[in-house]
Amino acid sequence: MFESLSDRLTRTVRGLAGKRLTDTNIQDALRDVRRSLLEADVALDVVSSFIASVRQRAIGAEVTSSLNAHDAFVKIVHRELVELMGVANDTLDLAAAPPVVVLMAGLQGSGKTTTVAKLARFLRERERKKVAVVSADVYRPAAIEQLHLLADEAQARFISSTPSESPVDIVDRALIDARTQFDDVLIVDTAGRLSIDEEMMTELALLHGALSPVETLFVVDAMTGQDAALTSKAFDEAIALTGVILSKADGDARGGAALSIRAVTGKPIKFIGTGEKTDELEAFHPDRVASRILGMGDVLTLIEEVERKVDKKKTSRLARKIKRGRKFDLEDFREQLSQMAQLGGVSNMLEKLPGAGTLNSTARGQVDDDEFTRLAVMIDSMTVHERRFPDVINGSRKRRIALGSGSQVQDVNRLLKQHKQMQKMMKKVTRRGGMEKMMRGIEQTQSAQRPKGRR
Repeated sequence: MFESLSDRLTRTVRGLAGKRLTDTNIQDALRDVRRSLLEADVALDVVSSFIASVRQRAIGAEVTSSLNAHDAFVKIVHRELVELMGVANDTLDLAAAPPVVVLMAGLQGSGKTTTVAKLARFLRERERKKVAVVSADVYRPAAIEQLHLLADEAQARFISSTPSESPVDIVDRALIDARTQFDDVLIVDTAGRLSIDEEMMTELALLHGALSPVETLFVVDAMTGQDAALTSKAFDEAIALTGVILSKADGDARGGAALSIRAVTGKPIKFIGTGEKTDELEAFHPDRVASRILGMGDVLTLIEEVERKVDKKKTSRLARKIKRGRKFDLEDFREQLSQMAQLGGVSNMLEKLPGAGTLNSTARGQVDDDEFTRLAVMIDSMTVHERRFPDVINGSRKRRIALGSGSQVQDVNRLLKQHKQMQKMMKKVTRRGGMEKMMRGIEQTQSAQRPKGRR
C-alpha cells in the first residue's frame, strides 16, 4: 500500500540525514516531494497547497536551527500529511436511535458490495452491533445473491429482495424489517453505474429521502487516484455524503486518492479496504497512514491486528506445553503458519514496522508469503504421526510427502530444518516467559486504548 510514494518520500528525506536545513536543500527536497506527489496522482491543487505549507514551516527559525535536517523535515511532512488527510479518525455515528441506517453508494466495479459485507463484519465484531444488510441493486445480475453470500460470511442478517421490486419499495420494507428484528444497524447496498449519470443520481436521491440515513458513505477504488476525489465530490453534491471508504488500497502503490479526497471534498475517509476478505477493513487513521507512507511503521494497527486475530488460548497452550518439556512439533509449526497468514503474512507485518521504509526493493522482494503456504501444504501432506514425531520422517516418507504436496525432497528437507530452528527458538523464548509477556503486553495496550464503559 502506497509503496511508490513511500519509496520516493523516504529517499528524499533520507538525503537530508546528518545535515542542517538550508534554503538550497529545502528547495531540492520540496522539488522531490512535489514530483513524488504528482507521480502518485495527487490532485495538482492539493500538491501546490501541501508544498506551500511544508515550505512555510521548513523556513521557520526553529527548523533551520535544527542540527538534524532529516528529523526536522520528516516531522514537518508527517504533520502536513496528517492535516491533509483529516487529523484524526472520523468514526461512524452509531449513537442515533436504532436501526442506524448506513447508505452505501459508488460506481460499478468499486468493490461496493464487498465493502458492505466488510463494514457489517467490522461493526459486528468490533462495535458489538447487530447488523442487517439489504441490496437495492435490481439491475446488476446476481448482485442480490452476491450480497447474500457475503452476508453469510460476515455473519450479518440478510434481508431478502428481488429484481422485480423497485429500490424504494425494497428499502421501505427493509427499514420496517430491521426495526421489527431490533437490529442496531441497517446497511443498504445501492446500484452502481459505469459513470455518473442523471438517472443514477435521481434514484440515489429518492433512496436517501426514503431512508434519511445517519451515514451516507461513498465507496471509491483507491487505484483511480485523483479521479476518486472528483467522483466523490459529484456524489456529495447529489446526496450529501458523510464520509468515504477507500477500497482496494492493497493494490494502490501510489496513494493519490488517500491524499486528495479530504482536501477536494471536505469529507473524511472513514475506512480503508486492505484486501479481498471480509475481515480486511481498517478504520482510517491519518496519523498512522502518514507514518506508513514515510516508512515510520504503524505499530498501533499491528498490535490491534494481533489482538484481534491471534488466538491467545492456543498461544498460551503452546507455551505451557513447551514449558512442561514437550517438543514443538510440526502440528504446532502448522498452527504458527496459520496465525501468520491471519495477520496478512510477513509483508503486511513488515509494512507496519518502523524502519521498513529504509529497506530497498530487493530486500523487500525477498519476502515471499507464498513460501509459508507451500510449507503448510507439505505439512498437510504428512500423517498425524509424522507431524507429531518428525524424527520418524525418513527418505521414503520424504518422497511421499514431496509427491503429495507437489514439491521436491529438497523442499521437505528445508522444511524440517526450519522446524528444528523454530523448535530451538520456541524453547528459549518459552523458558524466559517471552510468549506470556507478549500476550500480557498486547492485552494491556488494547485495554488502555479501549474507551471507558467497553472494558
